[in-house]
Amino acid sequence: MSNFSWAYIDCAAIYGSGSFGPPNSLQFVTESGGATTGSHLLSYYTASVYSYQPSTMVLSGNLVVTGAISASNYYIQNIAVIDLTGSTNFGNTNDDEHHRTGSFVITKGAVDPTVYTLSASVLDGRVSVRSFSGRYRKVTSTSYVIGVEEYIVAASASANQTFYLPTASVVGAGAILIIKDQYAQRASTSVFVSASEHGHQRVEDGPFYEITGTMSSLNLYSDGTNWFVY
Repeated sequence: MSNFSWAYIDCAAIYGSGSFGPPNSLQFVTESGGATTGSHLLSYYTASVYSYQPSTMVLSGNLVVTGAISASNYYIQNIAVIDLTGSTNFGNTNDDEHHRTGSFVITKGAVDPTVYTLSASVLDGRVSVRSFSGRYRKVTSTSYVIGVEEYIVAASASANQTFYLPTASVVGAGAILIIKDQYAQRASTSVFVSASEHGHQRVEDGPFYEITGTMSSLNLYSDGTNWFVY
């Protein structure tokens, strides 16, 4: 029968022995000694802690990724540079608002970088558009309530037509509207533009305005209270 004596083992000299760090910290191998340790700057919580939901990893510091990141949702507080290619969607409901500070410029890039398709400058408060088209509505009914989002409204019925203006206080000061008589054979009928549907609102200091002549047009602007011809 063999006899065995005791042996001394220096555990500190074994590569990767031991694990250290605060509770919930993720482990990583140290640069010297080969041991694993953790940091309060990198933690993983299986249950709700502070304001964190269960199954949450928390990193206090910078993260560098050379590959792709896939996630169901992104919540970003500060952005310094956005460099993207391809299509991008912002927002998913009608009550979303997107705010920015500074000017906004749209060009054709390398094709035509010097000519703006759209430019909104905070320096002079002006918006420049290379070309513009507003919403067009052709109306054949005898009466029509003009919506706040409409820009060009065409009267195209042979009978008398009445157009009711949107509320000036709703569209706001500076809103512009064009009403055009497109019926070429109008003789004994007329096109009326009424502001009386909204209480004491007026158009050119009266409750209504009559468009006369052959295929005439009426240009209107709002001061936020009434409508005026220009």
